[in-house]
Amino acid sequence: MSMRYKGGVISATAPTTSTSVATGVWTLQQQMQAKAASNWPTPPPAPTTVEYLVVAGGGGGNNAGPANDARGGGGGAGGFRTASGFGISQSTPYAVTVGGGGPAAVNGSQSVFSSITSTGGGAGGGASGGSGGGGIGPGAAPGGAGTPGQGNTGGSGGYDANGGQCGGGGGGAGGVGKTGTPLIQGVYGGDGSASPLSGSPVIYAGGGGAGGQVDGGFGGPGTPGVSGGNGGDGRGDGARPTSVATAGVTNTGGGGGGGGTTYPAAAGASGIVIIRYAGVQAAGGGNYSSSGGYSIHTFNGDGTFVANATSYFVN
Repeated sequence: MSMRYKGGVISATAPTTSTSVATGVWTLQQQMQAKAASNWPTPPPAPTTVEYLVVAGGGGGNNAGPANDARGGGGGAGGFRTASGFGISQSTPYAVTVGGGGPAAVNGSQSVFSSITSTGGGAGGGASGGSGGGGIGPGAAPGGAGTPGQGNTGGSGGYDANGGQCGGGGGGAGGVGKTGTPLIQGVYGGDGSASPLSGSPVIYAGGGGAGGQVDGGFGGPGTPGVSGGNGGDGRGDGARPTSVATAGVTNTGGGGGGGGTTYPAAAGASGIVIIRYAGVQAAGGGNYSSSGGYSIHTFNGDGTFVANATSYFVN
């Protein structure tokens, strides 16, 4: 029985090669002989274009504080950018940065893939960002501006004739944040937007709900017909003891919920980067999966994407 070597590893198992796969332990000479005999797999072509989704971190909700019995605005969603036909080069490493969600009253961080940058969501209190943070109440304090092509404006704060205050909802990728109303309650954040790149439609980048005097709104409910939202819930001054503000859902870029005079605001959600191309795996980086004839690379944190077919066909 012959002994096989590859990188110092000894094996008593003979290698197996075919036009579709090479398994076992083989030497460089055996590889060359198999190729000469047309008995070696041909690697799949590396992609030259990809689809991408780049979502930045959401902004934190705002703590308006006890002054004037004020209520905090919801955090704006992280910037949402997606497109197909993005050209890439084989063997070129492309850095991927996934932005973190901002803590209370702080903007989210940007997410990056190659030359594509999505802007972090604006904090509650009217900060600008990928989507803008909601304004505080009382009064008609304006929400922050969103970045064109990435998100929408936050809602304005409001109050009613009886002195009830409400912040504005954070802006979302699919809609503006709702404006504070004379209902003595919090309002919704702006809708998120759905992306199918993970293999099924998932909603990302919903705005955070605003704090209200009685209760809060909810994160942006997303595109009609697709269940679920991902912005944080906003909460008021503690009139309902269980009504604490909640953070945006991890790796969705949702904004954090706004706070009130008793309960603090919540943080925005971290972002995500997804890269997809047709065919079998011919690139590396992120968490790999496949669906519907596509290869999918999901980055929940920083990493590197590289299309290099020769590294991904041998089992």
